Formats: sequence, C-alpha cells, structure tokens
Amino acid sequence: MDVLSDTVAALRTGRPASGTFVRHAPWGRRYSKASGAGFHVVLQGSCWLIPRSAEPVPLGVGDVAFLYLDEGHGLADSPDTPLDEIPGPGEPRVVDGAGARSTLLCGVYEFAPDWSHPLLDELPEVVHVPARLGRHPELRAAVDLLTAELAGDRPGRDAMVPALLDVLLICTLRAWFDERAEGDRITGWASVFQDRAITAALAAMHDDPAHQWTVEGLGARIGMSRATFSRRFTALVGEPPLTYLTRWRMITAARRLRETDAALSVIAEEVGYASEYAFAKAFKRAHGAAPGQYRREQLAHRSNG
Repeated sequence: MDVLSDTVAALRTGRPASGTFVRHAPWGRRYSKASGAGFHVVLQGSCWLIPRSAEPVPLGVGDVAFLYLDEGHGLADSPDTPLDEIPGPGEPRVVDGAGARSTLLCGVYEFAPDWSHPLLDELPEVVHVPARLGRHPELRAAVDLLTAELAGDRPGRDAMVPALLDVLLICTLRAWFDERAEGDRITGWASVFQDRAITAALAAMHDDPAHQWTVEGLGARIGMSRATFSRRFTALVGEPPLTYLTRWRMITAARRLRETDAALSVIAEEVGYASEYAFAKAFKRAHGAAPGQYRREQLAHRSNG
C-alpha cells in the first residue's frame, strides 16, 4: 500500500459520518473541539470558516475545507455574524434568517488522537482546497457522487456513503499535497512524494515493518550510500530512518491492538520485536501505557461510544 493510504488507514478509527445542511443568512454556528477531523464542502452559495487561531477563510461553491484533529471552529454567512452553539438533544433549534441560501456537506472522520504521523502533523489548521476549473477532477467527482448518495435513498446507500467519504478524504489530502508541490520551493511531505527513492524506502518499511531494517540496507535498496540516504531521508521526512521505522511500528501495533484480539506476542513479532517484553517496553515508551492497558482503554472507549 502507498504511504498516504497506509497512514490514513492506520490512524483512522470508527466510521465517518456526514450530512447536508441548508442555512439562510444571517446564520452562524460554533463547532466544539472534535475527537477527529471535520470537513465542509460548499454545494450552494457561500460562507466563511472561522478557525480557532487563524484568519477567517471565505468558502465558495465547490470549495473543500478539512480540519485535522479539529480544535473547534465556526461557520457563518459573514465573519461578523455571531456564532450560536449547536443545540443539544431536546434543546430548541436555532432559527436562521431569511436571506441568501447556502447548502453545505459537512462531516467528521475519527482519528486516533494519541498517535501522530509527520505526514498529517504538518497539515495547517485548515486545509482549504478551492474549486478551480479543471483542477482536481477526482475530488470534484467524489463530491458529486457523495452529494447524490446523501440526497437519495437507493439500495446500497449505507455501503456507498462511508466508501465515498474515504475517497473524499484521500482526494482532499492528495489535492493539497499536489498544490504544495507546484511551488518553486517544495518542502515537507509534498517534497517526499516527489522523491521516488525516499518514497520507495518508506514503502519498504510500511510493507514489512517486521524486517530488521538497517540504514545501510535501506540505502542499498534504493541505490544510495548509507550516509547519503540517511541525510536525504532526514531532511525530507523530518526524522532519521530508524526513528521513523520505530514510529511506524508503534502506529501499526496500536492499530492491531485496537482492531484485533491477536496475542501481544503475535503483534510483537509482526512489528519486528523478538520478544513480547521488548515490544511492551518500546510501546510504553512511545505511548505512555503498556499494550494491554492501551487495548483495554480502546475497548472501553468503543463500549461507551
């Protein structure tokens, strides 16, 4: 699996949710801190996204906004409109005005809040992909298909919507990284994705985290000397190769702990540790909790959710 897909799959939890909403100016909504990532797509009209710590962002028809590990934000017809809290169960619904109409597709993805990856960590508070003629046709197609599914009640809808939400997420991230790669000075993971040698080294680690990789072995695999590979990898990815490998092993192990009942000894072997003890020590150092405790906490969280 490619690195972007693999990373999103490893850190995503639960099922995404979405819905379409119609608002009439003047209107404003405050969204509290979420346990995952929020997104908004403007289908009709326009609005403003008011981030927690950045300048308001104008959104027009076809624009996509993605907020990874959302700390809370607002949406309104104007940056000057007061923001109302989302009413809870049984509370009276806030009434919009009678002005210009805006239709939005909004939703949320759940991400494991206690694990990070440099690919996602570098995202700004708001990933804004504006609609431009001829740009990102896959993203536009995903929005159109998702909107059509949510508007109808055809057989297979319950299977289609989560799958299309996954497509929307990948297309949004892909579009953002593609736009970052078009500048004169490409930095961060946009530059990683442009470097086939480093991408191949990352793919090798992702494909087989149990392998006893060495910096020399990874460099030889992509035709580089140990020193050149280490220097180039660290400059692009932001951490040395074996540091990244340990991070990926722990992310993979956490996913296995969340999603399966595999024995700790089995998971330890799958991520490259010769003993359960060595694995447990590494996991606790990375996460602050032992693997068994982490699994129990995740099970309790799912039961309460």
